[in-house]
Amino acid sequence: MRSILPTVLENEGLDGALSALVAQSPVPATLRVRAGRAPVSVETTVYFAVAEALTNVARHSGASHAMVVLTHTGDRLHARVEDDGHGGAVVRDGSGLAGIARRAEAHDGTLRVWSPAGGPTVVEVELPCGS
Repeated sequence: MRSILPTVLENEGLDGALSALVAQSPVPATLRVRAGRAPVSVETTVYFAVAEALTNVARHSGASHAMVVLTHTGDRLHARVEDDGHGGAVVRDGSGLAGIARRAEAHDGTLRVWSPAGGPTVVEVELPCGS
């Protein structure tokens, strides 16, 4: 039986998995990690949230660069994806951002999106993960 856990996440941990996402991004991106390990379910949620956010950057933002920042503060894991694109991202039913929100909420987490017209766009996911 196969797991839904991405192989890179299983083998390399969240740091390695996010490094792979950043390396494969069509929009040049950088990664900063200042976080330790979290429960697998939390790391999986963060991985998919960052993957969707980077996909949105590539498809919709017109950005020339993106940055992914992962931090651990107390018992919360924060993932932030910021781009220098034109902004205007909105969370609406059926969108990738709504999918990120549902995944975060399933873990008692939150999604915040700042995306004024003219940019930049910031997508931030925060999840509880124990200390």
